[in-house]
Amino acid sequence: MTVIVRDVRPEAGADVEAFARVRHLALPYMVSTPDSVAHALAHAHPDAHYRPLVAELDGEIIGTAQVGVAHDSPEPGQGYLNVYVHPQHTRHGAGSLLVRIAEEHLAAQGATKLFTWVLDEPANRAFAEHHGYRPSRSSHFLRLDLANSTLPPLQTPPPGVELRTAADYADDPRPMFLLDAETTADEPGDIAAEFTDYETWFAETWTHPHLDLELTSVVLVDDRPAAFSAAYTDGATRYASAMTGTARAYRGRGLAKLAKNASLRRARAAGYTEAFTGNDAGNGPMLAINKWFGYEICATEVRYARRLG
Repeated sequence: MTVIVRDVRPEAGADVEAFARVRHLALPYMVSTPDSVAHALAHAHPDAHYRPLVAELDGEIIGTAQVGVAHDSPEPGQGYLNVYVHPQHTRHGAGSLLVRIAEEHLAAQGATKLFTWVLDEPANRAFAEHHGYRPSRSSHFLRLDLANSTLPPLQTPPPGVELRTAADYADDPRPMFLLDAETTADEPGDIAAEFTDYETWFAETWTHPHLDLELTSVVLVDDRPAAFSAAYTDGATRYASAMTGTARAYRGRGLAKLAKNASLRRARAAGYTEAFTGNDAGNGPMLAINKWFGYEICATEVRYARRLG
């Protein structure tokens, strides 16, 4: 049996379907669909040098890798590779081959520091360390039984505060871009991100096939977007909080709770039964908010890093 690694063929529907399937089996705590795989291929920024890879074993796709350069970071030379192998097809060398091809690609694009996420399990951590990666921060996946949970009461917005949805900004999403850029800049992480290119954000984020504008809540203070909770869905039963944040001037007023509560309630009314989210392990405020909603940690990832050269 021979494992080969190749690029995803965007014109091949079977490739994007298999990519999404393997990623879901290896990491079932995130929403992943063929549409999202195809979207990333079609809309990745040229400076990202994005290159999704698959590993085949006798013609069957058993592994995937998302590979690229963090082009929106103020620090140059940072690359990422997230490798996932079908749980029933480990120990065939697919992961190691994906890592090698990914590292060669990133080195050719000038990357000098590489980052990867690894599930916090002994075998996965040993794999990363065997390839020269060292651990840094960790992040939790959280799950909420949306169908059977009791959500906290939805508070009445105080004077000057109004609840809307992102659909209200369908014709002009620039205010949402500004709010997303500010909150993302303050999000904990190893790779800082700066959203300065509206057109890129529009293509990659606003038109993402998982983003549900009707379920995404926006809190306005004196008619200005001050907080939001972005909703991703698979169009069936799974809902995920893609980002929840508050502009700096309005933090500490419970606006993120208000946004997320409204979004979760609409999602449940729309028939979604599972809710997922993710938090940096050091992000105490958001972990406390999610615990208040009833989320429970279902898995943990560790960020690993390696310097090239």
